[in-house]
Amino acid sequence: MQRVLHLRTGDFAERLEFCKWLNGSHQLHHYILFTDEAQFNRDSANNTHNSHVWADENRHTTVESNFQLHFIVNVWCAVLDDQLIGPFILQGRLTAEAYLRFLQEELPRILEDMPLDKRGRMYFQHDRAPPHSSRDVKKFPELSFPWAMDRTWRSP
Repeated sequence: MQRVLHLRTGDFAERLEFCKWLNGSHQLHHYILFTDEAQFNRDSANNTHNSHVWADENRHTTVESNFQLHFIVNVWCAVLDDQLIGPFILQGRLTAEAYLRFLQEELPRILEDMPLDKRGRMYFQHDRAPPHSSRDVKKFPELSFPWAMDRTWRSP
């Protein structure tokens, strides 16, 4: 089974408007930092209902498991033009606070080797995941890069 994003009634028009804007901005796609995260964890629900051991001796067979060792790790990656940036490991659950800390502390370090002309023209893209939508995360670009806010595409 593959999970896909549900499209709401107004989504098509908004996406079409964005595509028209992007097409009208020649070579802009070379300056968009496309980003996303993926979460990896050890939470798996094992159904042992249909798992049986048949034996004449030692009918109390045990199987060790290490499910008490719980972990969650988020991996952030980005693509800018033809360059892969990352991966970067974000420990624990991805919250708005953790994502903002990443933007403030880690992202500038990750982008240090990026040419200045490219960084100066760069657009930052992320999706509508809850950690990306907090008030503080939304304010971060405006406070950190006020000179760039006039060229940001905003949905209607």
